[in-house]
Amino acid sequence: MKAEPIGNGITVYTSEEHRFGTDAFLLTNFSRYKEKDIAVEFGTGCGIIPLLMQKHRPPKLIYALDIQENAIAQLKQGITASQAENIIPICADLRELWENAPSHGVDLVLCNPPYQPTGSGFEASNDSQRIARHGIFCTPSDVCQSAEKLLKFAGRLCICGRPERLPDYICSMRENGIEPKRLQFVSKNAKDRPWLFLLEGRKGGNAFLQMEKPFIMYENGKLTPEADALYTNGKDGK
Repeated sequence: MKAEPIGNGITVYTSEEHRFGTDAFLLTNFSRYKEKDIAVEFGTGCGIIPLLMQKHRPPKLIYALDIQENAIAQLKQGITASQAENIIPICADLRELWENAPSHGVDLVLCNPPYQPTGSGFEASNDSQRIARHGIFCTPSDVCQSAEKLLKFAGRLCICGRPERLPDYICSMRENGIEPKRLQFVSKNAKDRPWLFLLEGRKGGNAFLQMEKPFIMYENGKLTPEADALYTNGKDGK
C-alpha cells in the first residue's frame, strides 16, 4: 500500500487493486457539488473521489460505498490520515440499501463504474481487479435503480464511462425516473475521438439535455488550462 498526498493535507492510500486515474478528477469536477450537499459515491475504491471533494470544499456528508472490504480498509486509512470526519465508509452492495441509509434524502450520487460489461474483454484473475473493471455487481441498471432510491426529488446522479456505454446509461436513467440533463465528452487532444463521457441526470427532471463544450486534456503536448486546473484547484473556472 502506498500513501499519496494530493494537497491540502489530504492523503489517498492506493494499492494494485484500488488505484485512481484522471477520470476521478474529471467526475469530481463535473459534479459541481455544493458544500450543503449530502452525497453518496458508489464503488469508491481507494476513496479518491470523496477525498478530492474533501480537499477543495467539503460537502456536508459523503457516504463512500464499496462491496470490497479491502477497498474500504484503504479508504479508512485515507480518512484517518486526512482527518476527513464527514466521509462515512460503507462496506455494502450498492444494489441493497444499507442500514440507516438516507432513503430519498441524498442530493448527489456519483459513480465511476466498471467500464467493461461482464463477459467482455480480458478478465483479471484477481477478484478485486475483476470486480473493479467489470460490471459484476455494478451494471447501469444497478446504478440507476439504487440512485433513485437514495436521491431526493431533483437530486442528481453523475457518472462517467466509455462512450460506447452511453446509451445503456441514458436508457437506465430514464427507466428509473432520472432524466439526463447534462453531457460532456472528454478527449486527449482536439483531433481525437472522445475516450470518456460525463453524464448528469436529475431525478424528476424535464426532458432537456444540455451538451457541454468538449473537455480537451492536451494541446501542443501540454495540459490545457482546464485540465491543469483539475490537479490544482479542482475547478473548471465556471
